[in-house]
Amino acid sequence: MMSAKAAVRVMGHYLARVLSYGFNLKMFACFTRFCKRVYWYSLSRRFRQVGKGCFIEYPAVTLGERYIILGNSFQSYAGLRLEAYDKHLGNEYHPEIVIGDNVSLNYNCHIACINRIKIGNNVLMASRVYITDHSHGSIDLEALATPPALRKIYSEGPVIIEDNVWIGEGAVIMPNVRIGKNSIIGANAVVTRDIPSNCVAAGVPARVLKCLREQLR
Repeated sequence: MMSAKAAVRVMGHYLARVLSYGFNLKMFACFTRFCKRVYWYSLSRRFRQVGKGCFIEYPAVTLGERYIILGNSFQSYAGLRLEAYDKHLGNEYHPEIVIGDNVSLNYNCHIACINRIKIGNNVLMASRVYITDHSHGSIDLEALATPPALRKIYSEGPVIIEDNVWIGEGAVIMPNVRIGKNSIIGANAVVTRDIPSNCVAAGVPARVLKCLREQLR
């Protein structure tokens, strides 16, 4: 005999199938956009500061919003994780995330902070970009003797991304890194050291492939 929960699930499937015959995709899209806008207005009140014209698409995961500043016209597609941790395993931190004007993030980007992450103006990120200013555990015997989930997180330094930077799909920006203005980070690159301004960098670890400093003088 079918359980009550299973019966409700089956009825739901049949009801959805019947309703689909009179379904209007345009009306549904409008309703979805309206709901996402309501979600954003509710979420925006949590942040330390929000500029004009900002929008984070649902769904998103945000933590420590009181430590986060969003500049004018910040835009993020669905799947954003924007996290500022002030506590972890009993340890206290003083995070700050500052994002400039006209910054655009594609789907499923992840920014995690316990120290400081600053993103300049007019920065563009493709999907699945990961930016962190900390590591989960250190590489020593004491850390290796501790289960990964119980290791202390620590920061080796802030992440600074200057104006007009373009970061490609799947790139990872590691702690204690500065990316200079106008630079381009290639898809799936892992940035472990500073990248000068006006350069193209790619690879694992990322290295400078081309620099336009001479031409721009």
